[in-house]
Amino acid sequence: MAGIKRKPLQGVANIIRFNWHYYAAAILLIGAGLVIKTFLPEWMRTLATLFILLAAFSLVISLAVSCYVYDLSGLYSFGWLPDLPVAQAKSIVNIHAGFDETSALLMHKYPRSALRVLDFYDKSKHTEISIQRARKAYPAFPGTQTITTGNVPLPADSADLIFLILAAHEIRDSGERIHFFAQLQNALRAGGKVVVVEHLRDVYNFVAYTFGFFHFYPRKAWQRAFGKAGLQQVTESKITPFLSVFILQKNGTAS
Repeated sequence: MAGIKRKPLQGVANIIRFNWHYYAAAILLIGAGLVIKTFLPEWMRTLATLFILLAAFSLVISLAVSCYVYDLSGLYSFGWLPDLPVAQAKSIVNIHAGFDETSALLMHKYPRSALRVLDFYDKSKHTEISIQRARKAYPAFPGTQTITTGNVPLPADSADLIFLILAAHEIRDSGERIHFFAQLQNALRAGGKVVVVEHLRDVYNFVAYTFGFFHFYPRKAWQRAFGKAGLQQVTESKITPFLSVFILQKNGTAS
């Protein structure tokens, strides 16, 4: 994308930068395991070696997948949106949960559209140190409006496209999530679309992130929330095996 470019390996570098304590702890545990193994009986050394190898493999795989998803997949080029009526969209809304890597890219890609950026970060709920570090490292996009998930200040029938890119899973309560999406449904114009990009709690993301995949939601949980909010799924596609894209519209709206 001319004009705005991400740095090489920016995605995986940010993951390490904002979550360095996890990786430091993992490396220390692997190192401690290697030392302790030398004092164990021979039969236990084999088990210890297996656990050390598993831990090291998990660490490497998670970083490799993150590099693939965030740096090599084209996630931030938006080439996976070929069929959306973006050229005709007059009003685009980008909603995130405290860390915004996409608003500047969306504004550059759709310069003829009015872009509104909403941030539902709540420091009492989103207590992860990684988000706090990210917010310090990256200033908010100019004009970003702080909101709550219970009160999304979008007028009815006002938005052509609403983006939620790797943000909606931060709404941990199912009822809150349904209410949030119901507000987006109300804000859509006829023919408007909601674009939700998320990891799923599935076998691919378990292999990539082991028990970290519990931070994501199963496909059925998303579809249930969409349906109860009055949204119907137009398409579901994959950017990679690890990342899903749901395109939604109002119930009863022609695609």
